Amino acid sequence: MKPFFSYENRILVIIMIVSFLAPFTSSALTLSLPDIGIAYGVGESLLSWVLEIFLISSTIFVLPLGKAADILGKRKVFLVGILSFTVSSAAVFWVHSIEELLFLRFIQGIGSAMIYATSMAIIVLVYPQERRGKAMGLVIAAVYIGLSAGPVLGGFLNYYYTWKSIFLFIAVCSTVAAILTFGTMKTEWISDKGGRIDYKGSFEYAAALVMIMYGLSEILDSFSAKYFLAAGVGVFAFFIRNQMKTAKPLLPVRLFLDNRVFSYSSFAAMLNYSATFAISFLLSLYLQNIMQYTSRDAGIILLVQPILMALLSPAMGALSDRVSISVLASGGMACIALGLAGLALSVPWQSIYAVMLCLVIIGGGFSLFTAPNNNAIMSAVPKSFYGTASSVLGTVRLIGQVFSVAIVTLVLSRTSTENVMGNELLMENIRFAFFVFTILCVIGIFPSMKRTAGGK
Repeated sequence: MKPFFSYENRILVIIMIVSFLAPFTSSALTLSLPDIGIAYGVGESLLSWVLEIFLISSTIFVLPLGKAADILGKRKVFLVGILSFTVSSAAVFWVHSIEELLFLRFIQGIGSAMIYATSMAIIVLVYPQERRGKAMGLVIAAVYIGLSAGPVLGGFLNYYYTWKSIFLFIAVCSTVAAILTFGTMKTEWISDKGGRIDYKGSFEYAAALVMIMYGLSEILDSFSAKYFLAAGVGVFAFFIRNQMKTAKPLLPVRLFLDNRVFSYSSFAAMLNYSATFAISFLLSLYLQNIMQYTSRDAGIILLVQPILMALLSPAMGALSDRVSISVLASGGMACIALGLAGLALSVPWQSIYAVMLCLVIIGGGFSLFTAPNNNAIMSAVPKSFYGTASSVLGTVRLIGQVFSVAIVTLVLSRTSTENVMGNELLMENIRFAFFVFTILCVIGIFPSMKRTAGGK
């Protein structure tokens, strides 16, 4: 039994703090956007970029920064990521325009990418395999607490202390994490000394993702969006072809082709995030617009899922050190599919008990799937690829989130063929979205099961 204040556990505490902060920063401003709009005199279309630019910069930088971490050192990149949170959050108090705020959010997204690109790799390097699953479970719990508590805690801070207090909270937490990192982490963990970053590949990757993300998010409102989407897919195909020919690629495509555990686990993770990221958004609409709950009560109800995940994820992660990951993760995906199907079927009942039961099932499924699946991804690669694997893990999470939002945007824009209007149409579209997410989860069961021929 390791002492509580062992080196491993001190590193784990630091990783948990920043793993909470990164997703918290992405979601905490959701309920503050109206006040930000009043402060800078801007409308909803520009305000949406306060959230989107963070997600975009996180997504396009996570893979190149993972490579940079292998070359320069994971501690160095991790620490710069934390400090960028501190500086950009504190700088908000001197911002005088929405453009300046968007720039700082872009910097925060890069900081988030640095954290995503290194945190899981550091956990894998510090913890031996027999204790790795439990540590990953605790990190996953921190991630989902940050993501789910973001709107609730952010709304509370905005209501009582104005929206800038959210950035003060982020700056204080990241300062604590930076101090702990300076005092605790001494190893750089360089795995590709003398290597080089593929700048051409990084540009192709960033261009492809920006065009795809813009195309998906604006496809209903902009005539040119479908062309951006098609161009993005084309550039991404070009990027993949070039990566297969490059001696030291940004994205080791061969790792996906030759390592079925890594490729199937990554694909299952992307499907999982695609099917689940927008659940809170859909239920927020359902609970407030249809069931007439206040935003406070709706937020409390939605906390059922992350609380259960936080309680169960460490235990499920520890279980993945001993039990077949395929069994745990596939069972988790099946539970999530069951919970989503339950939500789709129970929407017309307008029963809060049915909603909470489904959230309990989904929360249990999440804890079964996420930590074991992350353990599978990180354990499937040699030590020299830990930075890349951690980056891929962050990338599939972010791409899945983008797809989830795009699906909801498309579904909610549906018009009924019958004379269904208002809340009735909203309820019909929410049901349809949950059915789509259920299908994605069912599909995700198969790569989760097929990841190995017979082992873990």
